[in-house]
Order: sequence, then structure tokens, then C-alpha cells
Amino acid sequence: MSNQATVPASVAMLRVIESWGVDHVFGYPGGSFNSTMSALELEKERLQYIQIRHEQVGALAASADAKLTGKIGVAFGSAGPGATNLLTGLYDAREDHAPVLALIGQVPSTNMNYNYFQEFVENPMFADVAVYNRLVMTPESLPYVVDKAIREAYKHQGVAVVVIPNDFGYVQIPDEPYSSVSPSDQKVRPLPEATDEEVDHVLAMIAEAKRPVIHVGRGIGAGGDRLVELSKKLQIPLILTGLTKGLVPDDYEGNLGYANRAAMKAADEIFGVADLVIAIGADFPFANLVYRTHPFKFVQVDTDEAQFGRHHFLDYGVWSDATSFVERALARSEQAAPSPFFKAAVADNLNWREYLNKLSNRASDPLEFEAVYKEINRIAEDDAVFSIDVGDNIINSFRYLNLTPKNKWTISALFATMGYGLPGAIAGKLSFPNRQVFNISGDGAFSMVMQDLITEKKYKLPVINIITSNTTLNFIKSEQDDIDMVRHSGIDIEDQDFAMIAQAMGVESITVHNSEELPAAFDQAVAVTKAGRPFLIDAKITAKRGLPVEVLQMKIEDGQLSETISPAYNANHTLDQPQSLQEFFSSYDGDELRPLADFFNEAGVEL
Repeated sequence: MSNQATVPASVAMLRVIESWGVDHVFGYPGGSFNSTMSALELEKERLQYIQIRHEQVGALAASADAKLTGKIGVAFGSAGPGATNLLTGLYDAREDHAPVLALIGQVPSTNMNYNYFQEFVENPMFADVAVYNRLVMTPESLPYVVDKAIREAYKHQGVAVVVIPNDFGYVQIPDEPYSSVSPSDQKVRPLPEATDEEVDHVLAMIAEAKRPVIHVGRGIGAGGDRLVELSKKLQIPLILTGLTKGLVPDDYEGNLGYANRAAMKAADEIFGVADLVIAIGADFPFANLVYRTHPFKFVQVDTDEAQFGRHHFLDYGVWSDATSFVERALARSEQAAPSPFFKAAVADNLNWREYLNKLSNRASDPLEFEAVYKEINRIAEDDAVFSIDVGDNIINSFRYLNLTPKNKWTISALFATMGYGLPGAIAGKLSFPNRQVFNISGDGAFSMVMQDLITEKKYKLPVINIITSNTTLNFIKSEQDDIDMVRHSGIDIEDQDFAMIAQAMGVESITVHNSEELPAAFDQAVAVTKAGRPFLIDAKITAKRGLPVEVLQMKIEDGQLSETISPAYNANHTLDQPQSLQEFFSSYDGDELRPLADFFNEAGVEL
């Protein structure tokens, strides 16, 4: 008879998860998951169970955790509705390449295939979302399968799903070292580097171009300052994808910001006239809208050669890490002469940023969103963590929120699921307990998950929750402005007193209606969160539309630049119809804004 020590299979599984550096998991109990719940109680000194109030919130929090830390996030759901509720958060992780482990309850193996309560074949449901998707077949294999799942999630930067028959977790199995964690897991993976010949070829293409731009993505990583050096040296303006915010200094005059809709005016205008686009470490999901406006030569620098040509016909591809490419280009290039095109781009950019600064610093009653962001910037600590929900707050955060490489921030980027802000903030505070954490959500998005404000209360998570409340799905309303519809449809939402709702949950809160009330409200938020408690600000803002730079259209013909407004603008006829470009700018309080042609003429740009 063997004297080998044994351990419940579910405990062995959790110890594997712990060995990978995980210290908290998100989920909601269910009868089909009780063996793991029992193990979580036994392992509570090493692994914290966070009881969320909806499995979607748990999966979104796990996804945000992975994005913020680079470590695998873990969420679970019981059989049936617990499993199906996870899918939205898991798809968010898949689309943003976040490693997440999803543990799925299943009825006891002895009841499987008997049409048992809440039983269904779960693995097919996860086939599309998961890079690894397994049903555990024996108790002894449970910790092994979970260890393998974590490895696959890291390898593919995606979702791994493990379905666990509930009875397996109770079975005693040999107490073995099931984890495969090794020192090699901490190694930095080698990245491809550009050759001298490749860099020289790109530099030659730049020399031949009249209006080159660099479209940079988050692949630039810590190389933002080096990219600024290259931009200055070669006199090439920078346009960023949204996830690059904070990696390239906002105050660099050659950083034109973002293209498309969550965008800056100069970025959309300059992109609209570029004759050479160099995409460096960028995955741009709106390429079909922005890259197809006019012909240009296209260079792509990426660590994943499978991305070449994904968004535009490729003229030249360089399989390389973004920063190493930039450094080699710096080493092999000569200082370019002052460029009229670069000078005009900078002037256009400064004109736009002066406009944003004006809007941020004016008093507003009723309250407008710019003043809210001014207060966020005022109280935010240098290394604050931001979780930003989907909707107008994405546009406004790109335009008005100050971020640097010291900050951590997260959004639902490609999947763009509403309700992301609160789960992301919960994850942020758990993983960075000594940092200030913000949740910035609209009323529509917050309403989807607001029950989990109580999770902040329960676990004493001092998050500053800012709800920009305008009783409108304003991002969708703006889209409908530019569709030939009879009228807006489905975008009005009932007002709620979020401050009172928060207070009913035991969360301190305040409602503000004008900009004069903001400083005291934000000071109170700082005081309460420093005391270790969450706080909520219900900012009752107007439903105004921020200036939609995406409707500006550029055309070069016979050596002349013309800038017009898309005929789709105000197709719904709900806004004032501008008769000129200047009238369009003025309708958004932008009397000082000028068309790109003005800056081209002043700088002497030859087309």
C-alpha cells in the first residue's frame, strides 16, 4: 500500500495557477463549480477569490488584468449561464491579445449525457474564442491540463478554456509538482531586427517622398523617445494608433495624435495628403476607412510578418521590432533639411491643441466634458491607472487625458465592449494596490455593470469612479447624425441618480452639474480614496458632439489642396448645416481653427 501524500485535484490545480504568479481570480459560485470553491477556501492564504456579481465582469476584469500586467488573468463560471456569461469578456481578451485562463464548471461526470440540470456540451461554444479548449477527462489530469492551458495562453496571447466536471475536483490525487514553471519563462523573447539593407531601402523611399508620415502603434513600446528623435531628424510627422497614447510624448509638436474618429484634426488632415505611410508596430483596425482615401506608398515594419499587407497593399515590408528599426534608422540616416511639409504639420497641430486647451479651460454651466478631464488631469498622480469605458470617453480621453509611460491604462480596443471601465478599474486596483485608479465611464456603459460597484465596496478598493452622464448613447447618436435616417433611433436613455445608487451600496458619491462644482468634488474623491474607500462622481454633462474631424476630406488636384466636409455629415439633418469649412469649425466653437491649406501656403509646401 502506497504512503504517498495526496491532495484534492482542485487544490492541485489552484497550486499550479499560483505557481504562475497569479494571486487573485474572478468568478461567481455555482453548484457545478463547488469543488473548486472548496479548494479556493483551502488556498485562500495564497490565492484571493474576488466575488464579482456577474461573470461578464469577471472575464472583463481578467482581460484587463492581463493587459495591465502582462500576466495571465483568471476568471471562472459555472455550467450553463455562468459559462455563457463569460463570453463577452473572453472575446475582449481574444481581440486585444490578452492571455486569459477561463475555468468552466460542468456537471459531475456521472451525470453527463443524462440531460442533467444545466448540462450542455460547452467546449463547442468556446471553439472560436479560445486558442486552447479542453474538457478534463480524469481527476489526475486536471492540474496538468490547466498548466498546459496557461502555457498555450501565453504562447498565443489569447484565451485558454478548461471545462471541469465538478466531481473531479474532490478526488484525491498524488501530491506531485504538476506545474511546469521554469526560469526560462522569465526570458525576454528574441525579436527580429531589420538589416542595414532594409533600413537603407526605407530611407531611400523617404528621400523620394514629398509628404511622408509615420503611423506608429503600440509595438514601439519603450522606444517613444527614440522615435521622436527620428521624427525630428528626418522631418517626418507622427500619427498614432489609439493604444500608443502615452508611449510618445503628447507635448511633442510633431506628434499629431490619432487618425479616423477618435482623432485629432491635424492627424486626419495630414494623413489625407500623405504620399508615403510607414506603419511601425501598428495594427490599425480602421484602415479600410483611412488607408483607402487616396493612393500612397506603404511600408510596414512589424514583428509578425503575417501582418504584412493586412491593411494596405504592401510596397515594402520589414520584419523587425519597432524600436530596433527606429534605432538603426537613426544610426544610418543623415539630418534632413528643414521640411516645409513638417513645418506645416506642426503648425496645424499647434492650432488644434490651442483649440483643445481653450475648451478645457472655459467655465461651463451646464457642464461640458472638457472640464471633467481638466479635473482628472489636475488630481491624477504621475503613475495613476486608468480604465476607460467604450463610447465618447474614448474620443475624449485620446484628446484630453494626460498620459505618459509612467501610467497604466486599459480599454476594450478591438472588441469595444461597453461596460469595460468598472471591471478594468477593479483589476487595476487589485494588481496595483499602491497606485491611484480611475474608472471613466459613460452612463450607458456604466449601467451595464454598475451592480459591481459593490465589489469595490466589498474588497475596499479605493477607485475614483467618474460617470459622464448625458442620458444619451452619444457615440451612436453621432454616428446616426451622419446617416440619412428619418430621426435618431434608440439613443435616448433614462436618467439615473448614480450618486444615490452608489450611496445605497455604501459608496460615497457626489453629483455635479457645472464646472464650478468640479474642483471640490474631485478634492473629495482624492480624500476619500486616500482613506481607502471608493468614490463616485456623477458628472451631469451635455450631450454635445465633439468636433468630428473624420468628416474632413482632402484632395490634391493640379497642385492645389482643397479641404471639404464629407457629404455624409449631418445626413440626418439634426445639426446646423455649415455652408463653409470655417462655418463648420465655428459650429464647434472653433473660430480659431484653420484649414490645412493655410499652413501649407505659409510654409511654402509645393504639391
